[in-house]
Amino acid sequence: MPATSPAPLTVGFDLDMTLLDTRPGIRATYLALSAETGVRIDADLTVTRLGPPLLDEIRNWFPEEEAERAVTRYRELYREHAFAPTVALPGAHAAIEAVRAHGGRVAVITGKYEPNALLHLEHAGMTADTVIGDLWAETKGEALREHGASIYVGDHLGDIRGARHADAIAVAVATGPYDADELREAGADVVLADLTAFPDWLARHLAGGDAT
Repeated sequence: MPATSPAPLTVGFDLDMTLLDTRPGIRATYLALSAETGVRIDADLTVTRLGPPLLDEIRNWFPEEEAERAVTRYRELYREHAFAPTVALPGAHAAIEAVRAHGGRVAVITGKYEPNALLHLEHAGMTADTVIGDLWAETKGEALREHGASIYVGDHLGDIRGARHADAIAVAVATGPYDADELREAGADVVLADLTAFPDWLARHLAGGDAT
């Protein structure tokens, strides 16, 4: 019986606070939404709790009957305010290049509205083989499993849950709202200070020199 070929390497990445520091643009968008609607929004607070679905955050500021409409308008305003101030986080480009250097595929799996996620990557000069948006925690895991990702890199406890759901290695970066200890306690298999350490970790992992 012929030997089966190993599955190709696919690495999933979160977007906000993993690949990109989107806080300035998100803050600017919330300020614009507040100015337009007259609804008070603490934009500085919103950017400390990125990760969960946008609708969850909008419900903190708008009554339920207005929340869906506010989400739609936020996404429209996002295109005017969010891309220019967003910057790549340290090591983000090199992390993507490292996956490709090993013959792998890059899947960006994010909670962000998918059309805006695609525009963010284009603005940042990053290319992914797959981009899937509007996902959170276990639904990220479903996408990871569907695309055969064996590693998922993220900054949030929800990203760890997504990786676990897909039986993927949960690589956490302490560039978001949680520090290294919190990420470890939540079950991350690997914790990195930021993505600058990812290429070396990936090389060790693929060479069998890292248990995870």
